[in-house]
Amino acid sequence: MRHGETEWSREGRHTGRTDVPLTDLGREQARALAGPLGAREFGLVLTSPLSRAAETCALAGFADLAQATDDLLEWDYGDYEGCTTQEIHELRPGWTLWADGVPGGEIASSVGRRADRVVNRARAATGDSLCFAHGHLLRVLASRWVGLPPMGGRLIVLDAGATGELGWEGEVPVIERWNEPSPA
Repeated sequence: MRHGETEWSREGRHTGRTDVPLTDLGREQARALAGPLGAREFGLVLTSPLSRAAETCALAGFADLAQATDDLLEWDYGDYEGCTTQEIHELRPGWTLWADGVPGGEIASSVGRRADRVVNRARAATGDSLCFAHGHLLRVLASRWVGLPPMGGRLIVLDAGATGELGWEGEVPVIERWNEPSPA
């Protein structure tokens, strides 16, 4: 589950470690998850410690089960924190987060190592796992789940408040559903 909408997500700003709160719509998106997710049992519930993810988790009804982990923090955007891609392209034409990383921040492989640790925890858990986190991190996590390199996340999109489901087809890890909007 990607956290609900924030002002910065609505504006297309790279929101890594800045703790931007949910908007009213973001809180509605989170509350709307309580029904569909509440009908399921989870052996492991993880959340990013940032308030936008933790509040989404709480409003969806999982605060009592959730374990905060820094491995679910969003990509560290370093010097580009709070900037839009268009603003960055004015400084660095042709820049991509996936190939170039950011000055003072992370590159795809370091985000991939964090995602791998979450994937390993989920695979070791008894039953299904539920994660509340951030767009780019979850795109990397989905890529790593199916065996793609971290840069594979550039091929999939995850909107604020949207959900995805990773699973198995026999013994092969698959993306079952992705970028499904919140029922709000």
